[in-house]
Amino acid sequence: MEQDFLLSLLAIIGIDLVLGADNAVVIAMACRNLPVHQRNKAIILGTMFAIVFRIFITLIAVYLLEIPFLQLVGGIFLLYIAFHLITGKEDHTNNIKSHHSLWKAIQTIVIADLLMGFDNVIAVAGAAQGHMMLVAIGLLISIPIIIWGSKMVLTLLTKYPMLIYVGGGLLALTAGKMMAQEDQLDSLYMSHPLLAHSLPYLTTAFILLGGMLYQQLFRDQKSE
Repeated sequence: MEQDFLLSLLAIIGIDLVLGADNAVVIAMACRNLPVHQRNKAIILGTMFAIVFRIFITLIAVYLLEIPFLQLVGGIFLLYIAFHLITGKEDHTNNIKSHHSLWKAIQTIVIADLLMGFDNVIAVAGAAQGHMMLVAIGLLISIPIIIWGSKMVLTLLTKYPMLIYVGGGLLALTAGKMMAQEDQLDSLYMSHPLLAHSLPYLTTAFILLGGMLYQQLFRDQKSE
């Protein structure tokens, strides 16, 4: 019994660590425009809130799967978040106060984590085999690694700003995969298998091109 508990815990920690890579990118992208003194606060609070909501969603995972078009809507919304993070529109809004920006970053972290976490929630729920204490312990163990990874990615984004397109591309790719896994569209994807396979790449290209065009347009307007 104890061995099964440990094996399940290790499986959950492994899933959370894989998930942590996506989390680190989202957190770093959401925090990159904050003042330096607010970044650690946003990373810690955003991660904590995301973990709490993830535990809650794992509890109701079975019911979530019954909601029609959930993956599709979540994928579309995640595309919006990816575009918003790439373009950094908050950079150009001078009337946003710093404390509003902090909570906006935290909200982005939590919402993106929830949208990206459906598949992972199901995987964790399956590994836990009904033991929600395992879910909580696994997530708590993974918190320091997620926070450390976020800080490392944030340092890279600060040093190499063009990496923001890599992060945005990863979010867009995840969004495309979510949309391609929508059960309500199975008949469409079975009739057009190429669409299902190419959708993640199409969404990635769409967001990256859209982000670059937006940035170019803004630079042209600013130069005028």
